[in-house]
Amino acid sequence: MERLVTFTIGADPPPRLDRALARDVPESAELSRSRLARLIGAGAVCVNGAPQTDLRAAVAEGDAIEIALAAPQDSPIAPEAIPLVILHEDDDLIVVDKPAGMVVHPAPGSPAGTLVNALIAHCGPGLSGVGGERRPGIVHRIDKDTSGLLVVAKTDRAHHALAAQFAAHSAERHYVALCHGLPSAADPRLGGIAGVAFEPGGVIRISGNLARHPHDRQRQSVVRSGGRHAVTRLRVVEGFADQAALIDCWLETGRTHQIRVHLAHAGHGLLGDPVYGGKRRLSARALGAPAAEAAAAFPRQALHAATLGFTHPVTGAPLSFSAPLPPDMEALIQALRAGSGGLRPRPFGTPPGYLGQR
Repeated sequence: MERLVTFTIGADPPPRLDRALARDVPESAELSRSRLARLIGAGAVCVNGAPQTDLRAAVAEGDAIEIALAAPQDSPIAPEAIPLVILHEDDDLIVVDKPAGMVVHPAPGSPAGTLVNALIAHCGPGLSGVGGERRPGIVHRIDKDTSGLLVVAKTDRAHHALAAQFAAHSAERHYVALCHGLPSAADPRLGGIAGVAFEPGGVIRISGNLARHPHDRQRQSVVRSGGRHAVTRLRVVEGFADQAALIDCWLETGRTHQIRVHLAHAGHGLLGDPVYGGKRRLSARALGAPAAEAAAAFPRQALHAATLGFTHPVTGAPLSFSAPLPPDMEALIQALRAGSGGLRPRPFGTPPGYLGQR
């Protein structure tokens, strides 16, 4: 059944219709700016009783707005009863711990078995019309073979507010990773790489714009000009005979493959990464054969989205979640520890609690 949203334009409106609607539409309507733009283009918005399809049309204080909303349509994506690890769920959002090997959203080559298929089945009638469809709103993604935390919106209102937080880089995301070598400010090679800088507390900052690789459209690469601004920070948590390191990474930006590309650019590609890790192997002489073999056999990039913090898009409450390391990464860490003579001390300032048993 069609639903009408009616309201009036407030004082000092923005100079164009789409921006004025985005400012003044009632929050209860759960309409994002992009959804409003589509509704204007479809002729579903009336200004003072007359349909208006021009996004840039002028509006004035007191103009009467009427938006006709069709009933949400079922998503064309099929529900699938796939088990989920759910850390939090309410009427507006859901936080899940995604396993490695699961694609987030259906795409060519992965039409089923995705997180979205599982969420549609799990939420059922609990999904409101995100963008006019009963589907979950994907706010951010992690790669198929990266494990860990994702927040997904269940309403347009939540989707819009969460997306704004991620765009403003106010959401906090920490990743646990295992990389080749031992990143260190004492390494003159690392210090000489463009975009690498050292900050207090043992923090290494990697800045480099990312764009599609010129010869492989499935890959990203660091480029000197153009591309999208990207900044990754990391701190070494534990070293393994200078052959590998357990690192804590956090994002200032969130680009496709960002951590994987930036670490490879710095010469410290992730263990197990089939795309950016290269053919580098750990030394059996330095770590012992069992540890070197465990690293060589690791079937995916050793990367886990371990913590996630954001403000609830409706209540305004601060939320923070953590996900334990998956068994495969924990087993690899234990093998590396055994090969390097046991536990190494954490450097100054490393956040405790989610990087395995200490």
